[in-house]
Amino acid sequence: MTPKVAQFLHDVAPATPCLILDLDRVETNFRRLQAAMPLARIYYAVKANPAAPILDRLVGLGSFFDAASLEEVEACLAAGARPGAISFGNTVKKERAIAAAYAQGVRMFAFDSEAELRKLARAAPGARVYCRILVPNEGAEWPLSRKFGCEVEMAKELMVMAGELGLDPFGISFHVGSQQTRTVAYEAAIARVAMLFTDLAEAGVKLRMVNLGGGYPVRYRQEVPEIDDFAHAIMGAMAQHFGNALPEIVVEPGRFIVGDAGVVSAEVVLVSRKAKDDPVRWVYLDIGRFGGLAETEGEAIKYAFATPHDGGAEGPVTIAGPTCDSTDTLYEKANYRLPLALESGDRVALLSTGAYVTTYASQAFNGFRPLAEHYV
Repeated sequence: MTPKVAQFLHDVAPATPCLILDLDRVETNFRRLQAAMPLARIYYAVKANPAAPILDRLVGLGSFFDAASLEEVEACLAAGARPGAISFGNTVKKERAIAAAYAQGVRMFAFDSEAELRKLARAAPGARVYCRILVPNEGAEWPLSRKFGCEVEMAKELMVMAGELGLDPFGISFHVGSQQTRTVAYEAAIARVAMLFTDLAEAGVKLRMVNLGGGYPVRYRQEVPEIDDFAHAIMGAMAQHFGNALPEIVVEPGRFIVGDAGVVSAEVVLVSRKAKDDPVRWVYLDIGRFGGLAETEGEAIKYAFATPHDGGAEGPVTIAGPTCDSTDTLYEKANYRLPLALESGDRVALLSTGAYVTTYASQAFNGFRPLAEHYV
């Protein structure tokens, strides 16, 4: 929790549940990534948190943007981003969304299938296109494998076809999974991309860009490698496989930019036990999986908690949300322990919740409104 967020909570004590996010930390994280990877162009993954104050700050810093929908494209434009600074990075797009983005000046689009490529040829003639390939996601706490990307051999065929259809076969992208904790994942993926670059060059297609995707982690309950560790591994692999002929390098951070800038403030609704002698207490919060904590599915992303009673005696807990749905249970197997003094009405903070929370919140499941947002 940054000092600005702590001060806001102390002075305002906003109604819960809510997100408080420090825009200065967003800028600090952006500049940290710039310093670690000065040769890379940063395309902020808007889906992580598309709030206007964040986009405004990043536009001012010269960021580029990775948009997953026409609505995100338009949000970036509204914040003052140049159309040429936006990549339409979702490989699954309605043709009319492609045409609308193209009409507004967007000229870089992702794809991973022939059908999508043909849509791009019709709706975005002459645009730069890049093909997303499948890579392993081992080491990622929120894997993204299988739904997006194609096998390398197919990517080769599609990039040749892209030129034949009048598009500009610009580059190759991959994603090693969100909250990736192993630097070697990027090294292995870069080796795969380099081989594809060579094969396509022999086929007469000269690629100019490698999109390394996102995945750069933030600290939740466990330590993770620093961004400098990832940068060292990535640039070492790029130099090894491309030598002095480095292509343009694109990165698409989302969680890394906004994750640790935000804190969710929540209220304890109930503390109870399932049996009189049960050592495990159930702690129910006024925010749960349907309120924005979707990444707790499978107990994948394990948020850290701060309470008014930290430092006192603790005991095992199961943590759940407020809705009348049994799947709204956040942590049951991950060995969470919270203070024994915790009781109904206490405020707790879920740390590093600036990414993938506000936009995951349901509109009104059980009548609960989405959490409020405060940008400071």
